Amino acid sequence: MSELAGLSPRAAEILKSIVETYIQTGRPVASRSISRLRKHRLSPASIRNVMADLAEEGYLSQPHTSAGRVPTEKAFRLFVRSLSACKVLESEVEALRRELSQADTVSDRMERSSHILVEKTRGIGITAAIPTAAQTLDQVELLALADRRVLMIVVTRDRMVHSRVVTLDEAITQDELNSIRNYININFSGCVLSEVRTLLRIRLEQASAAYDAILRRLILLYDKGLLDMGLAPKVHLEGAANLVSAELHLTRERLRELFLALEEKRRVLQLLDRFLEGPEGELAVQVGLGEAHPSMKELSLIGITIALAGGLNAKIAVIGPMRMNYPKVMSAVVHVGQAFQSVSA
Repeated sequence: MSELAGLSPRAAEILKSIVETYIQTGRPVASRSISRLRKHRLSPASIRNVMADLAEEGYLSQPHTSAGRVPTEKAFRLFVRSLSACKVLESEVEALRRELSQADTVSDRMERSSHILVEKTRGIGITAAIPTAAQTLDQVELLALADRRVLMIVVTRDRMVHSRVVTLDEAITQDELNSIRNYININFSGCVLSEVRTLLRIRLEQASAAYDAILRRLILLYDKGLLDMGLAPKVHLEGAANLVSAELHLTRERLRELFLALEEKRRVLQLLDRFLEGPEGELAVQVGLGEAHPSMKELSLIGITIALAGGLNAKIAVIGPMRMNYPKVMSAVVHVGQAFQSVSA
């Protein structure tokens, strides 16, 4: 820790003790408390001198003149950087993998993963599945509805389901839709979704007259966006109510703004993209989210990005108070992430 900050070993050790004590108690830390914790005792007066120096350097603040000291965002960032890499326990990954394997779809596993993260960390558990250009088509289904409408369903190999209802200029029967469905599934199942429309257009241009009846109908659906579903990311967030008891120093209006921000899927995705932009599989920790939204200043995010089969990226993350148990939350995110990735392979 001292090497990262240019602090003396003594100052670094005292700062680490202050951060750990504050995480446990949530109360300003007094010099006498730190003196009792040290193996090699220093007097409270000596520790107060070190704490005064740390305050001058921006690592500690003092809520009141007679109170102890509170770690600042700068102190928490240094503390996180000093933590050793999370040790992966294969037994833990396997237990989580068995639990997640009971869910049939990616969406179900996302929901279960968020719930597990909330249980393990008492924070906000977030999972996001983000389609990439490499998503692979499994099958389509086409269903005739009333008033010349058609329900188009696209299922990808990662078992995500995307649907859209379109209205055609002319009626089309269920038998005709079945023929179109069979044509697409036989010829394009297993192809990368972003390439299917190009391949389909080539086939339409080269098709023989024998297929004119089917293909004319297919073009109607093609022009309505068949296989171009605008695949949107899916986000599951759970545990926001835990922030009520997190002792955040927010006004009622700021707390309301925080909950509204967390309800916006777009904002949550921006948050994940902004702070989890490192290499896949690399754990990221962001202390203080005030850059994303003023009401998130006292929050931290711990997350990881993983690649899944079938052309999906998943982001597994926990948002909690800056005073969270970082080693515990980091371990939970890494283990859930690895289990999610293995069961989705």
